[in-house]
Amino acid sequence: MNVTTLGECRVRSPLSGFVSDEERIPEFIRRRPGQPFDEGVLFELAGPRERLFFDPTKTRAGIVTCGGLCPGLNNVIRSLFLQLRYGYGVPEVLGFRMGYRGLDPHRGPEPFVLTHRMVDDIHQHGGTLLGTSRGPVDIGIAVEHLIRRGVDMLFCIGGDGTQRGAYALYEACRQRGHALSVVGVPKTIDNDVRYVTRTFGYLTALDESRRVIDAAHTEACSVQNGVALVKLMGRHAGFIAAGATVASQDVNFTLIPEVPFALGGPTGFLAALKRRVLERGHAVVVVAEGAGQDLFAESPEARDASGNVRLRDIGPFLSEGITTFFANERVPVTLRYFDPSYQIRSRPANCEDAVMCDQFARQAVHAALAGKTGLVVGFLHGAFIHVPTDLIVSGVKQVEPDGPLWQAVLATTGQPPRFE
Repeated sequence: MNVTTLGECRVRSPLSGFVSDEERIPEFIRRRPGQPFDEGVLFELAGPRERLFFDPTKTRAGIVTCGGLCPGLNNVIRSLFLQLRYGYGVPEVLGFRMGYRGLDPHRGPEPFVLTHRMVDDIHQHGGTLLGTSRGPVDIGIAVEHLIRRGVDMLFCIGGDGTQRGAYALYEACRQRGHALSVVGVPKTIDNDVRYVTRTFGYLTALDESRRVIDAAHTEACSVQNGVALVKLMGRHAGFIAAGATVASQDVNFTLIPEVPFALGGPTGFLAALKRRVLERGHAVVVVAEGAGQDLFAESPEARDASGNVRLRDIGPFLSEGITTFFANERVPVTLRYFDPSYQIRSRPANCEDAVMCDQFARQAVHAALAGKTGLVVGFLHGAFIHVPTDLIVSGVKQVEPDGPLWQAVLATTGQPPRFE
């Protein structure tokens, strides 16, 4: 699997420890006895190249952050700047403000030139120095703006919608023969990006989620028949809900999008919840935001500015369902509902995520200076790789119901594999 390169690389890199374009990381490393070994896709190994397409001393870079907040955004911005400026000697790095809106001079604010002073301590804070927004940009206008600004490489930090926009920019530049390197840094707190074992911000989200679950457990244990319901992020994948459950060890039921569940009936969720409350006097329930969408009478049709379907809010729906069910069963219950989404995603990155952010950023810079484009930096089998953008956005990674993470959840909570 080769990624697109803008042309012949003739400039000697100022770095050392180079990686060859011929080095590959296989998609699959598991060998099953008695079966032929399938390596799947062979991805380019990320890292500094001995020869560069761009002369760093004559190059201008741009950075843009899009979509929702995620712990580590400022870390990525800072490390991109430091690697560009002090690793390669790139004289100017532009920060495009308020997401892709900033690529349109008629809609967005003026970009600013990043300096060391501006990024000096941003890694200690959540959010993004550059600001963010959702929604597309007129690709033609954006390309013209980048050309007028003399931008040679653009780093797009964001999730699916952002990377689809980055791919559109890459395609537009390719069609008109303009040498712009477009490199994506995958950002999603949900940890659901294909070919990325762990996205930055995920472990910070688990840390913060566990703190919320601890508080929820305390609340549930402090009243008669206390039920604490915690809604966590996870539109299409339940990695945060599952990971926080295992980290906490105080959750009794976990509901995720990958495992449908029934509310009613003798083997449904509500009946199991009632048995737990009557036996132990309290229960803690964790639900991912995308779980149980099939329980609503109507399917969601509205979409947000990024093109994502607006999910039905499972938290209040489940809260009402629990309250009504216990009232009908004549069992007194005290329900506490927690929705810490904004609290979690606006936190600064923890130590492990900070290291991950730094590496994603540096690998992105190495790829861009080598003239590689139309790619997203991936992380697979402990190695950073180059993944063509169209492959990244072709699907999402999900929790495997038969995999080790979900099996750990079942063992931790004691819940059945299915509520049917």
